[in-house]
Amino acid sequence: MPSLPIPYKLTLSYRIRPALIDARVLRQRQPDKGDDTMTLAMTRAKTWGLRVGLLALIFLSVLMILGQPKAAEAQGGSTHVVQPGENLFRIALRYGFTVDYLAAVNGITDPTRIYVGQVLTIPDPGAPPAPAPTNPEPAPAPAPVEPAPPPAANPLYHTVQRGENLSRIAQLYGVSWVDIANANSLTDPSRIYAGQQLIIPGATGTAPLPAPVPVTDPAPAPAPVTGQRTHVVQPGEHLAAIARAYGVTWPAIAAVNNITNPNHIYSGQTLIIPAPGTVVEPAPQPVQSAPAPTITTGKQIVVDLSDQRAYAYENGQLVRNVLVSTGLWGTPTVTGDFSIYLKYDAQLMSGPGYYLPGVPWVMYFYKGYSLHGTYWHSNFGQPMSHGCVNMPTPEAEWLYRWAPIGTPVRVQP
Repeated sequence: MPSLPIPYKLTLSYRIRPALIDARVLRQRQPDKGDDTMTLAMTRAKTWGLRVGLLALIFLSVLMILGQPKAAEAQGGSTHVVQPGENLFRIALRYGFTVDYLAAVNGITDPTRIYVGQVLTIPDPGAPPAPAPTNPEPAPAPAPVEPAPPPAANPLYHTVQRGENLSRIAQLYGVSWVDIANANSLTDPSRIYAGQQLIIPGATGTAPLPAPVPVTDPAPAPAPVTGQRTHVVQPGEHLAAIARAYGVTWPAIAAVNNITNPNHIYSGQTLIIPAPGTVVEPAPQPVQSAPAPTITTGKQIVVDLSDQRAYAYENGQLVRNVLVSTGLWGTPTVTGDFSIYLKYDAQLMSGPGYYLPGVPWVMYFYKGYSLHGTYWHSNFGQPMSHGCVNMPTPEAEWLYRWAPIGTPVRVQP
């Protein structure tokens, strides 16, 4: 071997040594076959454990999701959150249930007491009726009282006026407000409204103030007779209540006493009471203060808020007029020129504070405003409604059959 220069030998030696060191390191790091197998098995076990845990978690989640609709169905199908302005009557009507049924499902003892944000259970329409509560919690009574006497054969009714409460009405008739509440099934004596008719228990026989007092008969209640009688008007009485007490119609009393405005009677006035069964239909005579029609061809209905009357015109001629009750000051009747666009023989009407099924002879002339018959009060000539035009039911039927859809309606102050 030829000799190399010294610098070249040093360089070759330096290059060979790192290679030897790298080979040694590789031999040290190379694992045995047994260690490789164990490591692979542990890795696979960890992987399968993670997969099994993940599958179990997904399975439990699916069970929880599938179980929720079944719980909802068991609790009644769906829920409804009470919104501002809603009441149980309107909610029950929306879902097609009765108020009593919806209250029973939700354990509500007082259907007038629900609050905004309350969650109500809405049962499945095909579900069986909810059983009545076995031991409902009794409502707290102010004091133990004797049960109210049953209504008389001809009970006396009182139409609630604005600003009245149950205590004031009871004082007016000399009876207990508890008896009035029991006779009218009032669960909350503070919840009465203007236009509501209340039975006054025992008024015809025990309360001389509101009961009719015939001059020719000293008995506290009028005895059934066949001839005419007289009646002295007492404070708080109106013609409709007097007519009911004697079993006659108020138009008959108005006709025999030449009363043109049934609302204008006064305390101490002596009225002739016709015999029971006497029917005198008030003739629709033109009134001197009747408003003039705005059209002279065809039919037109004019409602005058100032005198609480509705007038029917045909070709410019007055054919009928009737005393009505329009909206209260808080819910006034809309004014302007409109026309009848929808008619119903009967319809359920409900809202905050009232629930009136079967309102007869309904004619809508603007949005929710209508002319219709009235069975819950007879205080015509005074504003009583929530904006509609209340009419005596026979007059409403006549107008319903006389006026087709499209008939102009004018409502003037």
